[in-house]
This record gives sequence, C-alpha cells and structure tokens, in this order.
Amino acid sequence: MERALTFKCRGEQLVGVLSEAAGTSSVGVLVLVGGPQYRVGSHRQFLLLARRLAEAGLPTMRFDYRGMGDSTGAVPSFEETAPDIEAAIGAFKSACPNVGRVVLWGLCDAASAALLYWRTARDPSIAGMILLNPWIRSAQSIATTHVKHYYVQRLLDRQFWAKLASGGVNVTSALRELIAKLFTMSRHQQPAGERDLGFQDRMAAALAEFGGPVLLILSGRDYTAKEFLEYAGANRQWKGLITRDNVARADLAKADHTFSTSAWRREVEALTLDWLNRSVCIDAK
Repeated sequence: MERALTFKCRGEQLVGVLSEAAGTSSVGVLVLVGGPQYRVGSHRQFLLLARRLAEAGLPTMRFDYRGMGDSTGAVPSFEETAPDIEAAIGAFKSACPNVGRVVLWGLCDAASAALLYWRTARDPSIAGMILLNPWIRSAQSIATTHVKHYYVQRLLDRQFWAKLASGGVNVTSALRELIAKLFTMSRHQQPAGERDLGFQDRMAAALAEFGGPVLLILSGRDYTAKEFLEYAGANRQWKGLITRDNVARADLAKADHTFSTSAWRREVEALTLDWLNRSVCIDAK
C-alpha cells in the first residue's frame, strides 16, 4: 500500500509518499532527494527502492523538498534542507507510530544533506545512513579528479590518438586546460586548518561523531564518486573516516552515477536491504 502525505515546513506544504509495510517494524527508511529532481528519482529509482523495502517489511517514505515536485515554496540548496528533513521525519513517525528509528538514504548531494542534517539536529532517532556517491565538490577536488582520471583515460584511448594524428585535437587549448587544472590543484593544497572548506568540514565532523552504522555505496564509473575518494583520502579532516568500524563500503565497478540500468538498481536495492538486516536492529514482525 502507498499513500500520499502532506505536512508543513516553515509555512510551506510538503508532499511525500509512504510505502507501507506489513508488520510492526520499529525502523523506517527515509529517502532523500538529490539534485534538481523530485521524489520518484532518476529512472524511478526512489519509487522502486521504496516499494522493494516495503515488501521486505520496512516502511519507506520519499518526499519533495520545498519548491520541488508538488511541494510549495522556494527551492533550498542541499545545505539548507535540514528543516525539510526534520519535518519529513516527524510526518513519517506520525503516519507510522511503530517507527521510532529512521535510516536516511541519499544519493549525491542527498548523501551530503543526510550528514549535514545529523550535524545540525543531532537527531537521536537516526539509526543509520546509506550514502551513495556523496557530493563533496571543491575547486581542488574536481581539478584533481580530472587530472588523475579523465586525462589518464584519454591518454589510453585509441580514438584520442587517432584524433590527435588527424589534427582533430586543439593541442594548445588542451595544454592550457591541463595547466590551469594543475595550478588549481597546487593552489588549493594547503594545510586544512588554513582554509574554510564549508560543508565538506561539516560532513566530516558529522561522520566522525555519528556512532551508528553507515553504508557507503560507490559507483566505479562516476567522477563524483572518484572525487569523493580523492578528497577523503587527501584531506586531513577526512583521514580514516571512511574506514572506521561503523562504515561499510560497497563498490559497483561498472555502475554510473545514477545507477541507470535495472541491474544496477536491483543491486543497490539488494545491498541496501542486506545491510539493513545485518547492521540495523529491525523488529519487523
């Protein structure tokens, strides 16, 4: 069974859809939306995920932030969605009185928003987080990712060399672009205490302080995921955070950013459900 919910957030009306589950599970999953989209998700991923989890006994809710989909108001940035998430959790619990603990599930900047919400609210009802290809973009991180991954792949591409030999590559322009990215990398590689990293710092602090289980799912063919790994490996605030005992990691080597095939979406669903059953205490009678 699915039903629509409406609830208030700072004077605006938000709309969500609850996929109800049989039984009396004390844990529910709240799917957060990432990027400029609404509660169905790319390739209907959020809708299909919610139905799969509900079939397995876990009530799952997905909703539109202010100004998105069917919700009213101005669109907030992912750094400003804590009020929306808090309102959604309240509506979720009201609709499912048995649910006392909530797992946050988010892709891209929704994964970032999940960490930022916990950092702001310190909500004790958050039982865990599932973070897919977290958004951690900075000028230095995107330059590093392009240099280490994009340019290396280009050099190994036969079509690139054929294009170069035929004069189809503007060598001067390409060199200028590469030099600019190398300059950006060197300019931003300063001691962490000497710069303000904004939301990246707050994400790191949240992950460091959150004691519950975390599942990190990364796509192998996604620059956002590669950028996240580069940043987490090089930044002092992030050192050791994604290898902590409470953080599990799953890599889908061939998947793209939004898990655009049905096979990749099913794999994400299976990983999510398996991790929930192993890592979060579920009472789904």
